[in-house]
Amino acid sequence: MSEGDYFVIKAKDNGVHVIGLTRGQDTKFHHTEKLDKGEVMIAQFTDHTSAVKIRGKAVIMTKYGVIDTEE
Repeated sequence: MSEGDYFVIKAKDNGVHVIGLTRGQDTKFHHTEKLDKGEVMIAQFTDHTSAVKIRGKAVIMTKYGVIDTEE
C-alpha cells in the first residue's frame, strides 16, 4: 500500500489487537488498539506508520481485497 491508503479492520472476536509499526531504520511498535467483536477501525498508512500487525480473529479490507485472519 502506498502512503495514504486506507484499510478497514473488523474484529470477529473480543480482544483483537491492532499494532502500528514505525517507518525508518529501526521498526518499533508505536501505537496499539484493542477491538472487541463487531468493532471496526479505519486506519491509514502515514509518514510514521509503515506496517500494521493484527493479532486475533479479524477481517481486513483493502483496495486490494479482503483478508480473513482465520484462513
